[in-house]
Amino acid sequence: MAESVLTTKPKGEVVILRPSRGWISLNLKELWTFRELVYFMTWRDIKVRYKQTVLGAAWAILQPLINMIVLTFIFGNLAKLSTDNIPRPIFTFTALLPWGLFSKALTDAGRSMLTNRSMITKIYFPRLIIPLSSVLGGLLDFLIQFVILLMMMFYYHITPTQAVWTLPFFLLLSLITAFGLGLWLSALNVLYRDVGYVLPFLTQVWMLLTPVAYSAKTIPLKWQFLYAINPMVGVVEGFRWALLGAQPPSMTMLWISFFISVVLLISGLYYFRRMERTFADMI
Repeated sequence: MAESVLTTKPKGEVVILRPSRGWISLNLKELWTFRELVYFMTWRDIKVRYKQTVLGAAWAILQPLINMIVLTFIFGNLAKLSTDNIPRPIFTFTALLPWGLFSKALTDAGRSMLTNRSMITKIYFPRLIIPLSSVLGGLLDFLIQFVILLMMMFYYHITPTQAVWTLPFFLLLSLITAFGLGLWLSALNVLYRDVGYVLPFLTQVWMLLTPVAYSAKTIPLKWQFLYAINPMVGVVEGFRWALLGAQPPSMTMLWISFFISVVLLISGLYYFRRMERTFADMI
């Protein structure tokens, strides 16, 4: 049964909300109308994340640091891959910031519809708010980790380059990619619960396909175009370029990454809006 909601305005005007049929309009203006709900749900996710934990927000620091140590040992001490003459710890940690934001946003968004099933079946609000707030919830962890990165740069006597102003673009590209794919996965997770089991495996494989612990130059030139289909390649290489002065990513790579991200976002929005009329019944 399709979802429908009846509401009454203060002046007595009755508004009946019914699901549209076929490929419907995105109606993104609703997100602005419910902007306070986006804020409160984002803040709720942040508070719940560290509730009843001993270390609290310190986990936002420990996780990338532990990953940095492990990746440094495997890809540095064992594999001895090049880091473009950048100290390996900061070379890896710089890439772990955008990657950590992306992987957490993707995982939380992919599971968000089932996590908030009680809200979906009881009240009306734009369902896009659920995966959107899940994606935005990781920004606080990113800011905490960014402060640690600045401290590491001070220790290694590395000064941000003049291209540091481009960081918001790469950050936005990471969020767009996570949100777009997260919309697909969150809608599919309602229909097929297997998606929840696939998500950890997907992020692990994706990390290996992203130059987090190695330089993108390691990939042979003939595969660079195919490699750039992964939007996080341009994001990670862009972070290293803007902060550490590494070799800048090629414009071709950036345009391919941007195009793939936009396609994921637009297609994810339409697919999510088309499927949301069945969420209350399927959940």
